[in-house]
Amino acid sequence: SQSRNKARHEVAKVHNKIRNQRHHFLHQVSSKLIHENQVIILEDLNVKGMMKNHQLAKAISDSSWSRFVTFLEYKASWYDREVVKIDRWFPSSKMCGNCHYIHDELTLKERHWRCPECNTKHDRDLNASKNILTEKFMDTYLDDLKIEAEKRRQIKALN
Repeated sequence: SQSRNKARHEVAKVHNKIRNQRHHFLHQVSSKLIHENQVIILEDLNVKGMMKNHQLAKAISDSSWSRFVTFLEYKASWYDREVVKIDRWFPSSKMCGNCHYIHDELTLKERHWRCPECNTKHDRDLNASKNILTEKFMDTYLDDLKIEAEKRRQIKALN
């Protein structure tokens, strides 16, 4: 019927408008992050696996995480910035940022926790961000040390 087609068309227009607004928001945020930072460090999350959790699936799909990462990556290449992905198995939120104890029993519901080793209180998200930053700089530092050692070895071999 014509009324049904008209209603279907109206719903499609609303869905398209919402999609465009979300797309625009992702572009704005990704551009802002790229312009304000030289390096952006992300956790390599298993988005497909997270989509299987029906309690998280709608929120994850609405946020378009994978598309956001894609935007960051291509904009980083345009503006000579770096996007680094930390391994998804790195225990960023479970590791104490103070003594590096790994709290294996930590559940997703627990937003704050106290380290049993050093008694430091942690906010799960802030602790994860500190650990990710430390991990990135340690990797870079170790890579620099390896390069420096190789240069010394080559110079020594020439003499």
